[in-house]
Amino acid sequence: MMKAIVTGHTRGLGAAIAAELSRRGVAVLGLARSRANVQGIGQAELDMSDPDALQAWLAGDTLRDFLGDATQALLVNNAGVVTPVGPLAAQDPAAVLRAVPLNVAAPLALAAAFVQAAPQAERRILHVSSGAGRSAYPGWSVYCATKAALDLHARALQLDGDAQVKACSLAPGVIDTDMQATIRATPDADFPLRQRFADMKETGTLVAPADCARALVDYLLAARFGVEPVDDLRN
Repeated sequence: MMKAIVTGHTRGLGAAIAAELSRRGVAVLGLARSRANVQGIGQAELDMSDPDALQAWLAGDTLRDFLGDATQALLVNNAGVVTPVGPLAAQDPAAVLRAVPLNVAAPLALAAAFVQAAPQAERRILHVSSGAGRSAYPGWSVYCATKAALDLHARALQLDGDAQVKACSLAPGVIDTDMQATIRATPDADFPLRQRFADMKETGTLVAPADCARALVDYLLAARFGVEPVDDLRN
């Protein structure tokens, strides 16, 4: 039996990934701060930017109970935020302290707990990364750094040499989500490349979440998954 954990499943790409996996007969448990109005998907309310809340949830039985009979287990670390955006002089330190636990600590902790909760299964970990983890962008120092951390985590996992654990930090491309709306609403002074993303919306070159989710799930389920620990869905 194949089972999947998807973080940030209530909207955008996460919602599309959870729906696509469910459509293919995969049992899904979604983790997010709130519940979505969806059928056929298990849900747990969890603020993954709160390390104490995440630690308490991982200390419980939910994850182990859900994965207990899985023969193949999937973890899609999708939840994340682009904020704070701007140069250091404009960044709210409190926003940094919310972003880093959500973007880095949560997916790394979940990966460890996930592997330990399903020792009998083949386990696949997919970090939803970004080209911003591989190229620096002005105003995105926190976002770039946190996505780069996921890339290096996946590289190191491959070096661990566990044949039953495969990982990839995958950049999905530029998706038409709420995050993109946030980017377009950012002042140019905070994000000088804002117009590039606004142009993508105007020209219709943003990818629909459902289209991206289909390609991403194809990639996740393919035999070659994990061969490249850092990859781009557009390759």
